[in-house]
Amino acid sequence: MTNSIRILIVDDDPLEVDLLEQELEELGYDTASTPNGLQALEEIIAEGSDHGFPGILVTDIRMPQMDGLELMKRTLELDSDLPIILVTAYGDIAMAVQAIHGGAYDFIEKPVKPERLRDVVKRAIEKRSLILENRALRAKLASKPGMDARIIGSSPQIVELRENITNLCDTDVSVLIFGETGTGKEIVARCLHEFSRRKKKHFVPVNCGAIPENIFESELFGHEAGAFTGANQRRIGKLEHAHNGTVFFDEIESMPLQLQVKLLRALEERVIERLGSNEQISVDFRIIAATKTDLQKAMEQGDFREDLYFRINITEVQIPPLRDRREDIPILFEYFADQLAARHEREVSKLSRENLHKLMAYSWPGNVRELKNIAERYVLGIKGPNCSVSLLIHPPDAQHFNLADQVEAFEKNLIEQSLHDNKGNIQATMEGLGIPRRTLNEKMRKHGLDRKKHL
Repeated sequence: MTNSIRILIVDDDPLEVDLLEQELEELGYDTASTPNGLQALEEIIAEGSDHGFPGILVTDIRMPQMDGLELMKRTLELDSDLPIILVTAYGDIAMAVQAIHGGAYDFIEKPVKPERLRDVVKRAIEKRSLILENRALRAKLASKPGMDARIIGSSPQIVELRENITNLCDTDVSVLIFGETGTGKEIVARCLHEFSRRKKKHFVPVNCGAIPENIFESELFGHEAGAFTGANQRRIGKLEHAHNGTVFFDEIESMPLQLQVKLLRALEERVIERLGSNEQISVDFRIIAATKTDLQKAMEQGDFREDLYFRINITEVQIPPLRDRREDIPILFEYFADQLAARHEREVSKLSRENLHKLMAYSWPGNVRELKNIAERYVLGIKGPNCSVSLLIHPPDAQHFNLADQVEAFEKNLIEQSLHDNKGNIQATMEGLGIPRRTLNEKMRKHGLDRKKHL
């Protein structure tokens, strides 16, 4: 991205423009110039893409028609993240400092010192590159169909998961979701609801492991005023609240046995009774449940009812652990880092290849949730800017993938990234990776890669 960033120089002094262009072009930068702010503003508007003007501004302050400060004000109204570097005479330094408080990126004094120019421009271009990359990523995710933007990844397991959800969305069958901690069971459950015909009604999550046993029945079925000590008014339970919608039972293995009996009756008869009432209330809800344990083993041990198991397990959805879909790690990390950088108003640099390799090699016992936590620590600079991600993993990983698995995952990611960068162009990908066409074709077949996805 950096190589595509332009430097627009705005100055009415041709000698000053020549000096700046010569210095910057020697460093390999692409430059253009205009003699006043009005023309510069017109060029910024004309060349701006959906993501913004692909460059930075280096502008003098004192110019005819529109000076540098007015140009800065008008430009920042168009794009508040566009870096603007002011070139100032000695007498304008106080004005330039004030302009920084108004949004200018930095200023350079005349006569311009080459070292100072290089340093400021380099930092400004890095910032602009990052901003444009993040905007492009956000646009890419926003342009995806709804479920692609919710369940992110291109691994075969995730493609299959999205297909399974799509097939089940508009049915009313009960679904049991299996997945380790942190794999995204609630996201899958929400997709099953939000892309179904029940989407306009309530999605009601119930974390069975977090509700104290003595209030569990009231939470599910509600109660009338006076039903028990402290019940001062009527309360609608979660099953009634979910009428015509969806109830999601997370950690359903934690539900007390006596509540399992009452839930089974509600599922079979589609009626409930609030505590302290004899009135039967008709309810219509879809049930989605999730577990991280083996419910069949729980049944054998007497901790889970067999009849409830078969009632909620009309169909199963398996969510793969992150370690089994490592090719999705880069896009997931980038997605989280982008979101979190916007939330915390931080700039974040792109992961180095070394850091990416460490992410791919880690075993991710906490799955996607753990990856998001590490992305947040990276964005916040907990261990310093651009630190090694291995410093952010806590506790340190004791189990890494074997060498063959690491090489396979890294090779697939490298080829896929090259295809993406070259927009699916096989010739450019071959040259970039330094391998012959036959080798590239074989590796693409082995990893299930399709260049058409990147056109």
